[in-house]
Amino acid sequence: LEDGHTLFDYNVGLNDIVQLLIRSESDVPSIILNKKDGKPGPCVVTNCKNKVKQGVNSGSSNLPSTSSRSFLIDPGIGEYKINELVDARDVTIGSWFEAHIENVTRATKGHKNGKAQGKSGSNYKRTNGNLKSGIVEMNVHNLRPRARTILKWNELHVGDTVMVNYNVESPEERGFWFDAEITSLREISRTNKEAYAKILLGGPEDVINDCKLRFIEEIYKIEKPGAYPLTFADGEFKRKSGPECKHCRADPDKECRFCSCYLCGGKQDAHMQLLCDECNMAYHIYCLNPPLSKIPEDEDWYCPSCKNDSNEVVKAGEKLKQSKKKAKMPSACTDSQRDWGKGMACVGRTKECTIVPSNHYGPIPGVPVGATWKFRVQVSEAGVHRPHVGGIHGRSNDGAYSLVLAGGFEDEVDRGDEFTYTGSGGRDLSGNKRIGEHSFDQTLTHMNRALALNCDAPLDDKNGAESKNWRAGKPVRVVRSSKGRRISKYAPEEGNRYDGIYKVVKYWPEIGKCGFLVWRYLLRRDDAEPAPWTTEGIERSKKLGLSLQYPEGYWEAMANKEKKDKVKKQPVKQEQMEQSNGNQKRPINDDNIKQPTNTAKMMKLRLCSTCSFSGNCLQRSFRADVFTCPACRHDLGKGYTMVPNKILQTLLDQFFPGYSKGR
Repeated sequence: LEDGHTLFDYNVGLNDIVQLLIRSESDVPSIILNKKDGKPGPCVVTNCKNKVKQGVNSGSSNLPSTSSRSFLIDPGIGEYKINELVDARDVTIGSWFEAHIENVTRATKGHKNGKAQGKSGSNYKRTNGNLKSGIVEMNVHNLRPRARTILKWNELHVGDTVMVNYNVESPEERGFWFDAEITSLREISRTNKEAYAKILLGGPEDVINDCKLRFIEEIYKIEKPGAYPLTFADGEFKRKSGPECKHCRADPDKECRFCSCYLCGGKQDAHMQLLCDECNMAYHIYCLNPPLSKIPEDEDWYCPSCKNDSNEVVKAGEKLKQSKKKAKMPSACTDSQRDWGKGMACVGRTKECTIVPSNHYGPIPGVPVGATWKFRVQVSEAGVHRPHVGGIHGRSNDGAYSLVLAGGFEDEVDRGDEFTYTGSGGRDLSGNKRIGEHSFDQTLTHMNRALALNCDAPLDDKNGAESKNWRAGKPVRVVRSSKGRRISKYAPEEGNRYDGIYKVVKYWPEIGKCGFLVWRYLLRRDDAEPAPWTTEGIERSKKLGLSLQYPEGYWEAMANKEKKDKVKKQPVKQEQMEQSNGNQKRPINDDNIKQPTNTAKMMKLRLCSTCSFSGNCLQRSFRADVFTCPACRHDLGKGYTMVPNKILQTLLDQFFPGYSKGR
């Protein structure tokens, strides 16, 4: 009947005489759906540029009771009946959601063209819930009878089209329901089975290939139009859907600032929650400061944290506006002539070392002992010492990976092959200070604890410890800075030099010259490569052509900078070498001079597809049941025999010391 009502709602009894008005039939019926049964999902409005996010429905609607929706009513048009349980497709993402038919109406011009109903030129604001009415108008092409049959493993076949649960963004988690074509079935054991499918998103080319199905016990058969119609009297036929919130597990009674209002955490009034188009967080319009009286009509909306202040935007023809924040900074309140804001300690990395992970112990492949860089940021880019400013790089629960010896403490002693190092902390670095006077005791926490873990002895945060076998400790990469020339003759005259691997022999607390408690560390060199200050090290550096490395474009920038004393680039000295062939002299000299550049190029070559063909990568791929070549995707087969190329392995170890232990 009208608006989905039944004869029971009109108090019509048995044998009562009533008068009915039959509607005229339409070519293609338009279906009005109610999606408030089950978990709420995105409403389908194709004229809407932004989809409605899954949320918690608020309040109760003026819908008929469940008992009154247990009867099928034939509207006289189309294949579907009122109160029938169906699956509806969200055309924006291609997934299917549970719904029931609330009413059947005549189609409009938009539906006759195969498009869903929507007001011409109107946009709907993205909110954290369904539309306020809970009812959407859809085309019959995006409907089908409710899925009800779960297919068992022996009923699945390659090439079948079924409905599966899949999370496009996080495949390991529960997601929405999509149509999928099964491409592979693997029964590894009785309890271990794997299924791969091609996810169908609606369009002929909108597919996601080679998707592993996680929930193989929840694969539904797709019901075709004309199947037995279901109502609430037959059961709810609800499916588990997601993605659910990791923090509150979609508990409607628990406040959550991740899936609901970011300010109050309440899940009420989901249709009054705005979603930020930048951070995707939800906000109640009445929780904002100032609060909003209604949903804004603008196409995009940004929360106060993401919105750019229009007053700070410099438009064409305008001058830069004065900033109150910058007016209070030390750079504006001092008479110093320093060029504030252009220091190398604040500059960002232009590239990152990907040869080894950031928590790598030992030498970096391709970086020889004696390599020297002008600035600390270059040391970070090479992966030798990652922090731009900090002296120790490590993790308090793992250990220290590298440190910089820059002579920051006056009582440090450097003997070359071993030195005493003072831990970090104990200084007031408030504001933008890089160094400060000692004002409190150091503690064996954070980076101090990380460096202590490298010692091959039980951790003792009170008295320290000494290793009986110091070579068994974890290796530490040591970089000496030219700033340490005031306390050490082993420091470089300019820049930052990598001096090899050291081990922590012992560590202990003591009262330093500053008058406060400090932690001392004794480190001793344990590297096969000669130290750069020795005769062997100097000869090796000359043989490799090691020299001070400058950032890209450094000399061009210095040449363009107006100074009284122009910086002149010193030519690289070339040594005469014995020649056996006149045609070979120039290439050999070029190789010696450009060795660091060539090494950098070789390091880049390791990032290409051929590096994935190393033995470790291939074995890891086979353990994941991927039996294809990482380079060309050729099927190698499960029984493929891996024959290591020992000659190539030897060459790589020569070019990149530590290559075998790099990963």
